[in-house]
Amino acid sequence: MYDGTSRPPLSTPARRRRALRATAAAVAVSAALLTAGCGSSQDTAQDAKATAASADGFPVTIDNCGVKTTYDKAPARVVTIHQHPAELLLSLGLKDRMVGTAFPDSAVLPELRNDYESIPELAKKEPSFETVLEAEPDLVYGGYGSAFAENEGRSRKAFADAGIDTHLNREYCGKKRVTMKDTYEEVRTAGRIFGVPDRADELVSDLRARVGKATTAVEGAPEVPVFVYDSGDKSAFTAGGKSLGTELIRLAGGKNVFADLDDVFGDVSWEQVLDRKPEVIAIYDYAGAGSVEQKKKFLLSQTALKDVPAIRNKRFVVLPLTATLVGVRSAYAVEDLARGIHPESFR
Repeated sequence: MYDGTSRPPLSTPARRRRALRATAAAVAVSAALLTAGCGSSQDTAQDAKATAASADGFPVTIDNCGVKTTYDKAPARVVTIHQHPAELLLSLGLKDRMVGTAFPDSAVLPELRNDYESIPELAKKEPSFETVLEAEPDLVYGGYGSAFAENEGRSRKAFADAGIDTHLNREYCGKKRVTMKDTYEEVRTAGRIFGVPDRADELVSDLRARVGKATTAVEGAPEVPVFVYDSGDKSAFTAGGKSLGTELIRLAGGKNVFADLDDVFGDVSWEQVLDRKPEVIAIYDYAGAGSVEQKKKFLLSQTALKDVPAIRNKRFVVLPLTATLVGVRSAYAVEDLARGIHPESFR
């Protein structure tokens, strides 16, 4: 699984980066129930406060990758590390809570671009622990496991010790397989944390509708074999059966030719690519692994691949890496893939 660290360009074989797992857990705080006699003005005030808290959904306890955090109120100052959590929060209308972003992977969704650019960018990659502290956040929301890299001083425990809550995208919680359900649940979890569950439900409905429109368009069309090319030259770094990409391809009317690869990402040989005869190649686009044009040029120049249908017919679909992750972009990716795999269904 991609962890936010740029993979080597085409001249070096790609290596799978494994996300760091945080081991420290924040202490959950629970409100004490009042057992004193009723009728006093103090009791009445406390009861009113409890009712108000219940009405706005707080306190709320979230178990995230083994770290339990209780939010007594919605975070007011948030730093996002990596692009997809930033886009998720912006899609929930939470720009006013965001005090810093970091590590943009690709062009931001057009409808979110102005809001994204209005938020201070703390670093082009992961910011240092000290840089994050300077933004005075009460929550740090990481997209890849590397957001909380212990060897770089950004462990979740380090933030907890500094009195700052943390949340990590559920894609890095060690589950066996990532699906669109994870996207919807990540949105709803963010809605609970920020006290906007209605907005989260509305966003999930919009994302489901976008996916549904694309799947309906390709319904009944023949299943098309698709190869995901992330990076690599001596071997191909590709999406395996446990990746969200595999489900996105399926929803778009295709089949990942390496769906039997028992991992999120992994290396395969070019001989295997040739044997599986993909008709479409999905190229993942992100900074640090060569441009899309470089990747296309490399693939088209390989004599060993000349008989691959996708190469022979130059059938490529380009996806920003952020569109293949647990976040709002994954629903857009289904439509982009469907159009590339079954263009006849959209004429």
